[in-house]
Amino acid sequence: IIELGSDAEKLFFIENKIEEVKLSGKNKKYDCIIGLSGGLDSSYMAYWLAKNGLRPLVIHLDNCWNSELAIQNIQNICQKLNFDLHTHVIDWEEFRDLQLAYLRASVVDIEVLTDHAIKAVTLKISKKYNIKYIFSGFNLATEAIMIKGWTYNKEDFTNIKDIITKNSSIRKFTTYPYLPIWKKFYYNFFLKIEKINLLNYLDYNKEKAKEILINNLNWKDYGGKHYESIFTKFYQAYILPKKFNIDKRKVHLSNLICSGQITRSEAKNILKEPLYKTNKEFISDFEYVIKKLKISKKEFDSIMSEKIKNHTDFETDDKYWNIYFKLVKNLNFFRL
Repeated sequence: IIELGSDAEKLFFIENKIEEVKLSGKNKKYDCIIGLSGGLDSSYMAYWLAKNGLRPLVIHLDNCWNSELAIQNIQNICQKLNFDLHTHVIDWEEFRDLQLAYLRASVVDIEVLTDHAIKAVTLKISKKYNIKYIFSGFNLATEAIMIKGWTYNKEDFTNIKDIITKNSSIRKFTTYPYLPIWKKFYYNFFLKIEKINLLNYLDYNKEKAKEILINNLNWKDYGGKHYESIFTKFYQAYILPKKFNIDKRKVHLSNLICSGQITRSEAKNILKEPLYKTNKEFISDFEYVIKKLKISKKEFDSIMSEKIKNHTDFETDDKYWNIYFKLVKNLNFFRL
């Protein structure tokens, strides 16, 4: 796990950064933006920002897979903290076709679609309100460890576009937010919008954070990491282990071991538990997912049996990055 410095250095950084954010937001309605899924990390981040006097605009991406509990948690958090909520809703028929394209492509990271859209929406709203700071719930304490090949680059729009083009009839996005590489450069280098991984600078403990949210915001747990989304739950608890032989609990628990929040023995005991606690729960989710996707069990089984492909079997942003690095190298040469 990457070290960010001593506790004193991290505290010094975040205290100064908070003052910088507040100063930038003077005479504005909002001084920063946060994305809120209703999950533990983003919910705790919202609570901490409120306690420290910041005025974020809360962004939520609705891809039509929110659990009822997630909706309740999001509404409750915004109401209790007196935060404004901006929700971007993706047209369900469009997003359904995108997800089916990814399922048929047999690539591992179907969640790229949602994560990419979240970043695109957040940056677009930042520009609209002239907000320079985005607080992210990503943190080293609970989710920094990942095995190569278990996920893919969430920002690679070229890869998204090629997968969609080759596995669906979609040629133009209507409500799906996307971030081509040129726009990413525009936001980062010209508008200078800064992302701050807030939780990395706090003494962030998963169980303590849960306790705080439950006691102060009436937050309710989902029973698993990222289970606030019905599809994400099904993806992690069934699609990944069944088709790709991946149990993401292994990396999540490894991270908690490394950050001293659980022991190896505790992690091994958790891994002995089934991903779905009951068969009834699994059947309920399975039937809901295929019905919502409008596919038959036979078609879903056929998709699950398709040969696995790598994301790099499709086009990627690499060609653009190669051009960029060559350009930077040449510019540095001429400066010499």
